Amino acid sequence: MPICVHSSNASTRRCAANASRAWRRVRQPLLLFVAALVPRLALVLLLRLPIGLDDMFQYDMLARSLAAGHGYRWYAQPDLDLIQRYIGIQVPPDYDPRGVPTSFRAPGYPAFLALVYTLSGSGPGRVLAARIAQAVLGAALAPLTWALAREAGCGPRASTGAALAIACFPLLIAYTLALASENLFTPLVALALWLLLRARERDRTAGYALAGLALGLAALTRSTIGAFVPLAAVWAWAARPWGSAALRSHLRQWAARAAGLTLAFLAVIAPWVARNSRLHGRLTWLETSLGYNLYLGYHPQSEGTFEYGISLDLLPILDDAERDARGREAAWRFVRDDPERVPLLAARKAGYFWEMDLRALTYFYSNGLLGRWPAWLLGVVLALDGLPWMGLATAALLGLAWGLPDRRKGLLLLLVVYYTAVHALTMAEPRFHVPLLPALAVAAAGAFERGTLHRTRAAQHALATLLIAALLANWGLQVAQRWDTLVALFGPHGATLGLPY
Repeated sequence: MPICVHSSNASTRRCAANASRAWRRVRQPLLLFVAALVPRLALVLLLRLPIGLDDMFQYDMLARSLAAGHGYRWYAQPDLDLIQRYIGIQVPPDYDPRGVPTSFRAPGYPAFLALVYTLSGSGPGRVLAARIAQAVLGAALAPLTWALAREAGCGPRASTGAALAIACFPLLIAYTLALASENLFTPLVALALWLLLRARERDRTAGYALAGLALGLAALTRSTIGAFVPLAAVWAWAARPWGSAALRSHLRQWAARAAGLTLAFLAVIAPWVARNSRLHGRLTWLETSLGYNLYLGYHPQSEGTFEYGISLDLLPILDDAERDARGREAAWRFVRDDPERVPLLAARKAGYFWEMDLRALTYFYSNGLLGRWPAWLLGVVLALDGLPWMGLATAALLGLAWGLPDRRKGLLLLLVVYYTAVHALTMAEPRFHVPLLPALAVAAAGAFERGTLHRTRAAQHALATLLIAALLANWGLQVAQRWDTLVALFGPHGATLGLPY
């Protein structure tokens, strides 16, 4: 912000005008950031929950290893002694007490935690420090969603509504407590979308390269976004204004934009691909969890989602390459033995992806980690956990169905379809839709823009009706399947049921 000097009345007025314009530009994002930060910090300071899930435990030990300078390792001797009480880990003969080098999880989120641990120390206070850092990171999602909505063509009110929905979304606030990669992955995906839309608007190769960098960082956090890059390149071609330029010129310019996007993405991920390939002696992607996920997703006793008992089958194997190979081989065998099951299973996985994410709450409550609540309080918390998702998903599908074929909103639709399909083909959980929340909030805001309804056609109304009917049926099935469990949770022994995750 410029500093006003009293050289003349004219310069002072110009300086004041510049300062006023600068404040107007940052005021809205700053207020949205504060609105999102307050409830997140309040939750972190009020609830001092311990690390309660395997994923959190694994991310924490990877981060501690990085912060200690031991490299990307897990199951160091103290951690191994702890986990051996529950799972019979197969310890290799050349086991190093510092831990086993791993490629099972992408390194982005553990690196983020390691940075926090380096600054705060790796003692008991590290989890609180990580949660405070995640509160700041999560709060940044609100102004980022506002900027994304503005770039997508939403008006000021609709953009503010989308940002406030993200700022106050109960599930996102609760994720501040979790050592989970969604805390980093979700802002990176939103940033990549915003950069892609800006690049499309300005039609510059450098803009697409910046988007490629953001997508590369997102892939280093969760590799499932990787195959979205070529789709984004195709969108960049479709989104460019054709004008009267010759086809050859159009293709040449698009090739430059696509190359900038792709090369920047590859430059970010290449060092880790090289590291993993060197570790396993063969070309290896960013993480080696695909075989494990396919095993869970196609097991004959699975419905395509996480099942506690099945999830333990491959965990004792510490060699990531061997675990991945066994999981892939088993999944392919499951498909060959019962191919007719695959289409229905894919539909069921898509259903899990769009379900309400109630599992973490029921797990923590039923295992006594939250204490015993009166029935009314449990009902309110369950409603806050599920109903906002129902409202946002419904409004977002309206926006996507009514808003097409706008090329900017087409990018949001492309991401939603892609991410749903990826998990329908592998393994799905309700929490996997969390990274889509900013894009869905923008799509929902578009549904309420003035005049949107009047511009839609009958086919778009029919599509929206069909999609919303499918969502309602899916949520009804979810409640029906878990009815007995929900009733037991409200009973006198609900806090001691000991439900598995």
